[in-house]
Amino acid sequence: MKEQIGNRIKSARLLAGFSQRELSDALAGMVSHNAISKYEKGEMMPDSKVLIALSHTLDVKTDYFLRPQAVEISNIEFRKKSNLTVKKTNSIKENIKDNIERYIELETFLNVQNGFVNPVKNVVIEHADDIEKAVSQLLAKWDLGINALPNVIEILEDNDVKVVEIDADEKFDGLSGWANQTIPVIVINKNFTVERKRFTALHELGHLLLNINPEKFTHQEIEKFCHQFAGAMLLPRETLLKELGHKRSSVSINELISIKESYGISIQAIMARAKDLGIITNDQYIRFRIWVNKDEKHKKEIGFGEYKGIEHSSRFKQLLYRATAEEIISMSKAASLSNVNLAQFRDEFMAI
Repeated sequence: MKEQIGNRIKSARLLAGFSQRELSDALAGMVSHNAISKYEKGEMMPDSKVLIALSHTLDVKTDYFLRPQAVEISNIEFRKKSNLTVKKTNSIKENIKDNIERYIELETFLNVQNGFVNPVKNVVIEHADDIEKAVSQLLAKWDLGINALPNVIEILEDNDVKVVEIDADEKFDGLSGWANQTIPVIVINKNFTVERKRFTALHELGHLLLNINPEKFTHQEIEKFCHQFAGAMLLPRETLLKELGHKRSSVSINELISIKESYGISIQAIMARAKDLGIITNDQYIRFRIWVNKDEKHKKEIGFGEYKGIEHSSRFKQLLYRATAEEIISMSKAASLSNVNLAQFRDEFMAI
């Protein structure tokens, strides 16, 4: 029990972004940083008064410290615009573990089996054409066709991929990894645009599914493969050729806006896809990138249309409501799994 509570205190501390000394200061000296270190090592047990103070300071429920740690996240692939601090990275990792632990615990109550199988593991990625082959095979296996994907996150969750949205700053795009080595996990920033969420989720899916030899390709090359994979999922070859034709000497912004609004993919990703398929030349693409980079509004695509679809993770809530309605779990347990207080969950549950 000492070790379990100690591990939980450390997880909650990292999640909140505190060092041991900073946590001691936040507790107004109730316990020293040396005592916190001993708690985390399982050398000493905090009393109930300290646990309550820790729960308030670290913004977790007291039963968080008593819940066994049942998830190990491995092979994490961060996708970042710029370097995250160690504190931010650790906080994100603990946030993921907490979300996935609650997710898996809920599925256990409902006897939901995780049977993920990689549909494209037999496609070895050696060059760009292999990406197109992998996408065609995946679209067929998941019965998605070549039209616009209505809800990427829903598609992933329907195919046993856990998707977690976290509230993070703009330095964090997304990451992927495996829970307990068998459950695929994708994490995205909930604060980004719908188009960016869709692309990032599929980019991370590429990291999970694509059979790429990391000893043969650099990190940058692997990132490029995953970018191509995401673009091809949103705009399969046949679809973009139908929209733009096989060769273009120029492409109008109006055309790109129309495709963006129909398929939920950014103008910049559309043009990258057109370059990959040889619809436009590399010189044309370079000129487009120069145009994008000269104006911040161009980079953010302000005034250049938007996708009207919705992208958010809903499966966890659906399972939670089901378990509560069928009285498989109590309302207090449902509130704990949802990480809200009982009154808030009761209002939320009664509202549906």
